[in-house]
Amino acid sequence: MKRCTQKLRSFWNSRWGFFILAVLLFWAKTYYAYTTKFNLGVKGSMQYLLLALNPLPTTILLFGIALYFKGRKSYIILMVIDFLTSLWLFANILYYREFSDFLTTTLIKGSGSVSNNLGKSVAGIINPTDFLVFLDVVILIILLATKLIRIDVKPIKKVVAGLVSALAVLLFGFNLSMAESDRSGLLTRTFDNNYIVKYLGLNSYAVYDTVKAAKTSAVRANADASDLQSVLKYINANYVPGNPQYTGVAKGKNVFVIHLESLQQFMIDYKWQGQEVTPNLNKLYHETNTLSFDNFFHQVGQGKTADAELMLENSLFGLPEGAAMVTAGSTNTWQAAPAMLDQHGYTTAAFHGDVPSFWNRDNTYKTWGYDYYFSKAYFQSGKNFDVGYGLKDKIFLKDSAKYIEQLPQPFYAKLITVTNHYPYLLDKANQTIEKTDTGDKTVDGYVQTARYLDEALGEFMNWLKATGLDKNSMLVLYGDHYGISSNHKPAVAKLLGQKKFTDFDNAQFQKVPFMIHMDGLKGGINHTYGGEIDVLPTLLNLLGISNKNDVQFGTDLLATDRNQTVAFRNGDYVTPEYTKVGSAYYDTKTGKAVDTSDEKVKATLAQLTNHVATELSLSDRVINGDLLRFYDLKGFTKVKASDYSYKYSKALAKLKRNQKKDKSSLLYRNDNKSSLDLYKTNAPELESESDSSKSSESASSTSSSSSSSQAD
Repeated sequence: MKRCTQKLRSFWNSRWGFFILAVLLFWAKTYYAYTTKFNLGVKGSMQYLLLALNPLPTTILLFGIALYFKGRKSYIILMVIDFLTSLWLFANILYYREFSDFLTTTLIKGSGSVSNNLGKSVAGIINPTDFLVFLDVVILIILLATKLIRIDVKPIKKVVAGLVSALAVLLFGFNLSMAESDRSGLLTRTFDNNYIVKYLGLNSYAVYDTVKAAKTSAVRANADASDLQSVLKYINANYVPGNPQYTGVAKGKNVFVIHLESLQQFMIDYKWQGQEVTPNLNKLYHETNTLSFDNFFHQVGQGKTADAELMLENSLFGLPEGAAMVTAGSTNTWQAAPAMLDQHGYTTAAFHGDVPSFWNRDNTYKTWGYDYYFSKAYFQSGKNFDVGYGLKDKIFLKDSAKYIEQLPQPFYAKLITVTNHYPYLLDKANQTIEKTDTGDKTVDGYVQTARYLDEALGEFMNWLKATGLDKNSMLVLYGDHYGISSNHKPAVAKLLGQKKFTDFDNAQFQKVPFMIHMDGLKGGINHTYGGEIDVLPTLLNLLGISNKNDVQFGTDLLATDRNQTVAFRNGDYVTPEYTKVGSAYYDTKTGKAVDTSDEKVKATLAQLTNHVATELSLSDRVINGDLLRFYDLKGFTKVKASDYSYKYSKALAKLKRNQKKDKSSLLYRNDNKSSLDLYKTNAPELESESDSSKSSESASSTSSSSSSSQAD
């Protein structure tokens, strides 16, 4: 027994022993992360076997690099590799917790454009158990530092090290072949990154993603006009004319697009402790001159808000990785809503109370044709004015009014609210409803920021009525993406009063508000299934602008014979009949699993899956290949980004010139008398600023009076 113990100790003190221990510890913590930190949808013994197997090939391959080196250097290299791969795992755990997806090369490259104010978000995401992914590194360091394991300086032959690398490659080949047998076409027709990680592992996914990103770059370089033909063929075959009853009913009207950050449809008419969370939106939703949609879904990918903007103003899907506004916004040719409307006599402006570079907006908006972009520098600042991702909504919307009243009419104005954004923080002075009691910190503050957003919107709409702008404007309100991710199922179930919250429930939970409000509009609640991709065709028809020859993947939501398949970025979909979540299919009406053995049903599901895959891939082809540079749309002049400047002084000078030239702005028509005194807000920050200003004026007056007395 003693001899056996000595041999075992001798083995762990060898290079091979340390190497195997490191591999085993890394494998154990990776499998722990897979099963507790991610929701990979593992089903069946084969998938569980692959989940257990897939960390080994890349771990052996990467850790095996250390075997090519001698002495202490070998141990140091192995520890560095272990730490870096652990850091990659840790970063993905945090990202996945909030976005239900994995980091991509494209996203990391573009992280500079979205890095503002991320500190609070990251702090709110971290769980103490997340740090367990570094436990193996700590254990190995302790074992070496205490000399429980001694460094073995004896070299390993390069041939032997090579055999270890070869073993890793063979293991990966075995892993891949098993994965392909369970999921054919894994690497060629996958829109969901969960599949790659589930079958091949997180490190293999990183390689797969890098290769895919490189291929995408090559696509643009090699694209030509012929690549557009299959896109145009599909667009023409699937074109649906706009509803003639609504064609042109909003012609010549101002258009407000109000971005309801992270707001989900379940908030409409939702009550907490007997109070409506969103009373202003509820009232608007049920008005007879509001077109409301109760089966409207967000369709964003990793780009989230950026994807929503892309779909809304281009009717093109976001990319499967990263955000097209970051990767292609500055360089691609676009045929976006701002440019289209600008060329139909509209003044176009975007409003956002944060830094202009967020999501590369300062560059993308130029290529989309926005005349003006009012960002952080255009708005007032003060103590507690900001929260998370920019100006609080009440301050932002009030400050936006001073620029709105200067815009020559008709105008197209997009206002991006931000307060209802993860991690849903709001100071006590602005809280007008209690938190929910699910016990989930991420979820419980959601109703407070949603209420604040609703109050800000109510104040803005009151101003529109006070100025008369509501009579000649069309308001478009939409939720850009989910607020509560699928990683909070128990809390969501409690919010909704359900015993459990299934994958099917989560698919339906992706509904977001979409409303079109206009004086005299024939409204009502519309039950058609649609999504953000359909907004632009809907708005263009209402404005009387034909999209017959446009490269758009959406259809008018009011059209009677439209295809109601809502495609999600990962290849899943929802229709009035069927819902696809991963490899599972459900009856949309009942939520029950569909019998896929029925040949007729099976054929229908295959057709729907193919339709969604085709739509997504063709849209990707347009963006990745920059194919619109080859397309001359009749009546549309291509945008020159160099024609636009969002520099504060230049923009205000331009706005002043255009007011005098056009003479149609609210301010000009009101004999240059501002309407800002009609804007009423209860924002405590502005009240305190006002009180401070009054105190300052009073003090100044007193001081002046005192000085006068002494002089007399």
